[in-house]
Amino acid sequence: MKLRRALSVSAATAALLPLAMAAAPASQAASAAELPKCSEVSNGQYENNALVGRAVGIPASIALGTHWTTYTATLTNTSAKELRSFDVSADLGSYVYNEGEHDLSPYGDLQYWDTSQRAWKTLRRANGNAGGTLPAPKTLKPRESVHAQLRFRVRKDLPLDHAYDAFTGLTGTFADRYHGTNCTSDGVALGGFSPREG
Repeated sequence: MKLRRALSVSAATAALLPLAMAAAPASQAASAAELPKCSEVSNGQYENNALVGRAVGIPASIALGTHWTTYTATLTNTSAKELRSFDVSADLGSYVYNEGEHDLSPYGDLQYWDTSQRAWKTLRRANGNAGGTLPAPKTLKPRESVHAQLRFRVRKDLPLDHAYDAFTGLTGTFADRYHGTNCTSDGVALGGFSPREG
C-alpha cells in the first residue's frame, strides 16, 4: 500500500511566501480536507503529474537510539497550473501488512528546522504518532518548490519482533478538478529505511 500522505521553507521560498499567499483568492478559504480524493472520484483513472517530490539523505538503515538522522526534502510544482489550497505535512512511520505488526511512528521523533526561529521544532500528532503539518504557502505556482530540512530518530524501545517497512518524508496536498468534480490530490517526497539495534 502506497502512502498517500521539518519543514522550514528555504530562504528562496520564504521570500515567495507573502506573494503566494497574497495571490490566493478568498474562495480558497474552504478546507481541502472537506473534498474527496481525486483517485476516489475517478475510480483510479486520475493521475497526478503536477507535484513531484525528492528526499535526499535517508540511509537504508538506521540504528535505534538517540542519534538524529538529518535529511532534506523538496516538493516541486512541475505543471503549468498553480496548485491551490496547498498543504504540506511530514511523517515518520511504517507500513503495517499483517496482524500483530507495530507501526514505528509512536516510537519515533520527527523535527523540522524552522529558519525564522533558527531552531528545531518537534512534529507530533494528537494520537502520539510522529508527524504533523508544516508552514508552507497556500498556493504553489508553476516551477515553484518548497524545501524542508528534517531530522528523525527511532527510540530503543521499538520492538524488533518483525521487519519494518519504514519511511519518512513530506506529502503535499492540493485542490484539483476531475471531470467537473472538485477533489484533492497529492505528491510525496519519501525515503524508506530499516531500523536495527544500535
